Amino acid sequence: MKITALVENKSEGRTIPKHGLSLYIETQKHKILFDLGPDDTLFKNAEIMNIDLSEVDTVIISHGHMDHGGALKRFLQVNRKARIYVQRTAFEPHYSKFLFLKVNVGLDADLKSNPQIVLTEGDYQIDEELSLFTVSRRDKCYSGANDALYNKSGKDDFLHEQYLVLEERGKRVLISGCAHNGILNILDRYREIYGEEPDVVISGFHMSRKSDYSQADYALIRDTARELQKLRTRFFTGHCTGELPYQILREIMGEQIAYVHSGEEILL
Repeated sequence: MKITALVENKSEGRTIPKHGLSLYIETQKHKILFDLGPDDTLFKNAEIMNIDLSEVDTVIISHGHMDHGGALKRFLQVNRKARIYVQRTAFEPHYSKFLFLKVNVGLDADLKSNPQIVLTEGDYQIDEELSLFTVSRRDKCYSGANDALYNKSGKDDFLHEQYLVLEERGKRVLISGCAHNGILNILDRYREIYGEEPDVVISGFHMSRKSDYSQADYALIRDTARELQKLRTRFFTGHCTGELPYQILREIMGEQIAYVHSGEEILL
């Protein structure tokens, strides 16, 4: 299994950095895009990395924010065969609030009816290699960075967020976009389904702050790191985790966690 970061906040040098996420994944049976990033950065970086996006057969959009699905319209023009799995509620309005201003950060709802789109509701089995699940509990180490995010009814409940599990040669890999529901809550749900922790997790942790970090923020980061440290799982993170939170995670977890830049590959 080979996983290439095509869109990420930071670049390894060759590719263009952009706030957002897109991972290109090659398995024995599939060529997958997990998220699409916000704009044309996906296509520019794919060209730099010699990846043919027209050959992708499966797309997972992790949740209804444009930095993960903003390139959907152009992707549909480039690729006419891929099945694109999105939670039905991901196409509902989503906003980010700064001071007194709410900014639309949602997906293009006009694309919802495209025949390539598969609207999921809760857990979904794609095939023996790929499955999706959702999380409804957010009681463990839920990041306060989520407080600025809203849906049409009020504070976002992130029921539109889904997580991909890849199974190949006896190894399971869990991939999340932002882990808005909290990585510990996501791992709890994973264990309910599979009975053990995953071998590898690739996920943003949504701990980044535009303003100063509070003592509660620092405590949440440290508590999360200590819980993750107890597992045998290897972690790769980036995007919305933030530089300072990553430094703290790394200090506690050591080589158990690494940052993935755009243009970098993970071989499993």
